[in-house]
Amino acid sequence: MIENQIIKPLKVIGPLGEPLSFDNLPPASLNRWVIRRKAEVVAAVNGGLLTIEEACARYNLTLEEFASWQRAVDRSGMQGLRVTRLQHYRDLYEREFR
Repeated sequence: MIENQIIKPLKVIGPLGEPLSFDNLPPASLNRWVIRRKAEVVAAVNGGLLTIEEACARYNLTLEEFASWQRAVDRSGMQGLRVTRLQHYRDLYEREFR
């Protein structure tokens, strides 16, 4: 029955290169999201520390909201998560794909 068990890592590499574990993830009761915290959640999911479903439930996120964070990190790194620069990055990628 060991084939059916999902093995999760104890630590993954965070967005700033530091080890990220379940204990030092952003708290579940966050009201204010900053770039680093969003990137930590994305890194935790990408590294297998959390599933997408666990992250959305823990942080009260919609799947679309999390997917937008993941897409922003994939395209532009942590800077893509800046709310003030969202339109700039959107325009940049729209021009690239025309």
